[in-house]
Amino acid sequence: MQRLAGALTTIRFRLGAALALALLPVLLLGAIQVSVAYKKDADEERTNLALAAARSAATARARMEGASVLLETLAPQVIGPQCTERLAEISHRLGGYENLIRFDPTGQDVCSAAPVLVDPTRRTSDWFARLAFGEASLAVRAPDVFSPGEPALLAAERVTSSEGDFEGVVAAVIGLKSLRPTQSDPALPAGTEVALADSQGHLLTRTDPTAFPRNPVLDLEKVKAQGSVIDYGRDQRGDPRVYSAAPLMGDVFVVLSAPSQGWFTWARLNPLSGVVFPLLAFLTALVAVMVVTERVVVRWLHYLQRIASIYARGRFTVRPVQAESAPPEIRDLAHSLATMANAIETRDRSLLDSLAQKDALMREIHHRVRNNLQVISSLLSMQQRALTDPAAREAMFDTRQRINAMALIYRALYQGVDLKRVDIRQFLGDLVAQLIVEQQEHGELIATELEADELIIDPDKLAPLALFAVEAISNAQKHALAHRGGMLHVRFTVNGEEAQLAIIDEGSGAAPELAGTGVGRALMMAFARQLRGRMELVANDLGGVTARLIFPTPQAKGAGAARAQARPKGNRAAA
Repeated sequence: MQRLAGALTTIRFRLGAALALALLPVLLLGAIQVSVAYKKDADEERTNLALAAARSAATARARMEGASVLLETLAPQVIGPQCTERLAEISHRLGGYENLIRFDPTGQDVCSAAPVLVDPTRRTSDWFARLAFGEASLAVRAPDVFSPGEPALLAAERVTSSEGDFEGVVAAVIGLKSLRPTQSDPALPAGTEVALADSQGHLLTRTDPTAFPRNPVLDLEKVKAQGSVIDYGRDQRGDPRVYSAAPLMGDVFVVLSAPSQGWFTWARLNPLSGVVFPLLAFLTALVAVMVVTERVVVRWLHYLQRIASIYARGRFTVRPVQAESAPPEIRDLAHSLATMANAIETRDRSLLDSLAQKDALMREIHHRVRNNLQVISSLLSMQQRALTDPAAREAMFDTRQRINAMALIYRALYQGVDLKRVDIRQFLGDLVAQLIVEQQEHGELIATELEADELIIDPDKLAPLALFAVEAISNAQKHALAHRGGMLHVRFTVNGEEAQLAIIDEGSGAAPELAGTGVGRALMMAFARQLRGRMELVANDLGGVTARLIFPTPQAKGAGAARAQARPKGNRAAA
């Protein structure tokens, strides 16, 4: 969904949409013209079909009337040995008649232009009986015996004697194909079929049975009143067709069926003027805009975007030289980018120089602070040697250790890579070594074991941690290891959100004293509170005391600071 929303806001899409909106009136005008042309053609088609139906009905009526006159004229003559030749010649000359026949009163073929199949039931058939009982003439669907396999119309005249007695029938068989409108008529749709229907709409005969529906479609009573009717429906194949009807004679009607020219049919017949040209013009304009947009705008924007990405990575030496062949607007934008890169590069050099100066100043300050602390420690050492009171000497020694621990922090800062971060594992190793060396000047030999996880920490958190370690190690040396020496364990571990510093001694042999209110214990508790942690002083399995500082895992200030990773890499040092 986001990709789709992004694609809809691109320059390419917006220009295409703008052009499409601009061309929309033209496209709508073309669509209206096409619709008008389609409606006009459809109206002409219906009109032509109605006229064709009327012409077919008129042709059929003319032939039937001509057949009636012809039969009435030939009635006295269609007897004799040359009757067959005479009727065949007349049928051939007139055209449109498939057969001319004379029947006697019993329905037997007396004379015919073409052979007639024998039909024993002809005398009792409806059409023959109607003429025999007095009807002068009629037109009905020709029985199959008169036109096998081809639908036809039978026009018949009653023949009487001078006394008015019934002497037979003279009939003309008119092929239905002769009533079909000519296919060469350009106004008539291709595939037009013809049928004869009664007043109920039932088809009497038809040229193509599948071109007409199974049920009546047209209202033939309306045809009687109006002369012709147009309607729509589907043939037996399910294809849409248009139907037209016109009265023939009596209750017989001519019905024409033509393929219905729907929109898609009309579009196929009129592809260029109706559909292809408007759409082709519209699509050509859209494609032209897309190509021009891609070549003139989008391509150069992508190029400048790549240049900007290079600048974002800090490489300001690259210049958009290829944009010299771009349009003026893009070229001006590229020049602006180059100017911006020059300004940023100049500013960065100035900032780096200033930062280097500040870094050097900070290192110098840390160095001088450390030197000053060392001077203070030296003065305290001289003062310590001048004292004769053991308690005063011990207090002076403890103060020196705290000052040396602070001096060690400043040394780690100005000697380190980063002035704001210190590796606590390296610092603890230096601090423990310094404290043990100082203690050995007036005590027993002490061995140490250091295990520390990685942690980068800032100086604000390092100071209380270092002073806690000084107090804990000093207490262990004074109360547990001062007389007989031993092993001192220093462990720093990181467990997720909590870090822990443990100072473990092996005891002096006597029961450890855990209750007390000395200065060292008070300082340790104060340092723990500074780190928002807690201090524990408990007996251990080695017979000594474990001083434990538990506090939230600190995170060093500055980019790239990382929390400690729980992969212990123990530094072991012995003195």
